[in-house]
Amino acid sequence: MKSEQRKEIQDLVEILTEQNLTEIEIERKDLRIRVRRDVVPAVSPPTPVAPFSAERAATPHLTIEAPEIDNARLLTVTSPIVGTFYRSPSPDADSYIEENDIVSKGQVLCIVEAMKLMNEIECEADGRLVKVLVESGAAVEYGQPLFLIDPITVS
Repeated sequence: MKSEQRKEIQDLVEILTEQNLTEIEIERKDLRIRVRRDVVPAVSPPTPVAPFSAERAATPHLTIEAPEIDNARLLTVTSPIVGTFYRSPSPDADSYIEENDIVSKGQVLCIVEAMKLMNEIECEADGRLVKVLVESGAAVEYGQPLFLIDPITVS
C-alpha cells in the first residue's frame, strides 16, 4: 500500500469518527476505498429489567458460613462495558445478591447501565459470592472487577 493511499484511509477514518458516520466511501478512476464501522444502534430497545415482584421477595437468599478462602481459585467477575453499576433492578428493590450468597451460573448479579440501556451481568459459574467490589451507583470501566466468587460445587 502506498503512503498516499494510507494517508487517504487515515483521513477517511478521521472523518468517519468526527462526523459520527458508520460508513464512508471514495472512488477514483483506479482506486476505491470504503471504511465502515459497526455500531450499536441508538434506537435499540432497552433490555427489560424484571420488576420487583412479591414472588422475588418471597425467595430467600441461600447463604452459607464463610470458610477459609483460597484466593488463588477465586473467580473475578468484571464489567464487560463502561457504565454505571447497580446492585438492584430499581432503587427501592433489594440487591440481586449479598456477600456469602450462593450463586448459580446464569444468575443475574447486577446491572451495568450504558447509554440508557440496562445490561444484566450474569454469573459465570456456580459458587459463593465472597466480595462485592463496587458500590451501587458507581461508574465502572471495561474490565473493572465487580465481584469475587468462590467457585464451589453446589449440591
